[in-house]
Amino acid sequence: MAEPSPLSPRDTDILRRLAERKTAIADDPVNKERRELWYKLDEGTGGRPMVLAEYGGVRDPNPPLPDSLLECEGAWARGVERGLRAATYQFDSLRDDHVVEPWITTNWRVATTHYGVKAIVHQPDFEGTLGARRWDPPIRDLDADFASLHPRVPSVDREATLAAKARLENVFAGILPVIIRGGYWWTMGMTWPAIDLIGLEGLMLAMFDNPAGLHRLMAFLRDDHLGYARWLQDNGLLNLNNRNDYIGSGSLGYTRDLPRPDHADGQPVRTADQWVLLESQETVGVGPRQFEEFIFPYQLAIAEQFGKCYYGCCEPVHTRIHILRRLPNLARVSVSPWADEEVMARELGSDIVFSRKPNPTLISTERFDEDAIREDIRHTLTVARGCRIELVMKDVHTLNNEPQRLARWVELAREVVDEMA
Repeated sequence: MAEPSPLSPRDTDILRRLAERKTAIADDPVNKERRELWYKLDEGTGGRPMVLAEYGGVRDPNPPLPDSLLECEGAWARGVERGLRAATYQFDSLRDDHVVEPWITTNWRVATTHYGVKAIVHQPDFEGTLGARRWDPPIRDLDADFASLHPRVPSVDREATLAAKARLENVFAGILPVIIRGGYWWTMGMTWPAIDLIGLEGLMLAMFDNPAGLHRLMAFLRDDHLGYARWLQDNGLLNLNNRNDYIGSGSLGYTRDLPRPDHADGQPVRTADQWVLLESQETVGVGPRQFEEFIFPYQLAIAEQFGKCYYGCCEPVHTRIHILRRLPNLARVSVSPWADEEVMARELGSDIVFSRKPNPTLISTERFDEDAIREDIRHTLTVARGCRIELVMKDVHTLNNEPQRLARWVELAREVVDEMA
């Protein structure tokens, strides 16, 4: 690995000043209050609905946090600067319920091999960062081709990790500590790699044409996912995600339930001490009976190894929530724009957090209709009265080149929350 270029005194000064600002934000009473409200949401001990807004997916020429704000010259420094400016933007401008913690993070450099086969991806040339793609699934016949699959083999570069940590420590010494904290997957739901291997149509048809073959594939993916997590655990590479950590599909990990009470300080983190996200967006087109037979048993086996579970993303889960309620540690459930909010509110009650995702078109179309936004939030708060609620504006790809819309949505959400308190 090539040695990183030296950091200029100017870049160092910029980063240290931003780190000092981050320290001040972390100590601000408003920031501390937000942290405590997240704990209350998780415990069900009162508080108000929490409000989050994501800006990372915005692809407008004029995004909320443009690169033109970056002052550092070196590529590495600009990457670090971007993260520090994100904390400042969220606190000073966006003003949602994101929390700033007084540290800098890096993660273990972990890599894995593939499953022995790889899809052939076809993607046309296009301008910008988004575009269509299709792929040729490598497994055409679940019986004949199954032998070509093998579990992923993970590895870790400890030397590179500690070098990266040391470089950060040299920059932020005396201002912010550097800790190793972060995850290795977004989801453990398994249907994403399943369709990479056999295709979406193949997944659905196998439920009827080759159920035994599909069960075999899902068992393979279950064992592989659990094996990967077990390897990380055995090698001391798992990290807690119980604080200002992105968990689920847009929530924060603040909980006093994790790590488990039998976890001693300084001991390696176990999967039982972590949140896990499970979802199955790819099976949105199948009925609850098929989901219960072919997907749920394998996800249940994953959930049982973790401390707390967040379920769902964009898929509407109201037709399968009665099945998901059997997850022993279900704590938060995504209520997507396409979900039946009445059913979800009835099923989740006050036991499980109602993680509402308003439709992002409300802030993306040419007309920014504040009355429609207020009414949308009022509807959610009315239907879900008595539930523990978080409002998460996510999957926003355009703000019609008006970045101030996102912060305005946060203001409107807070107004309605106060109005209906």
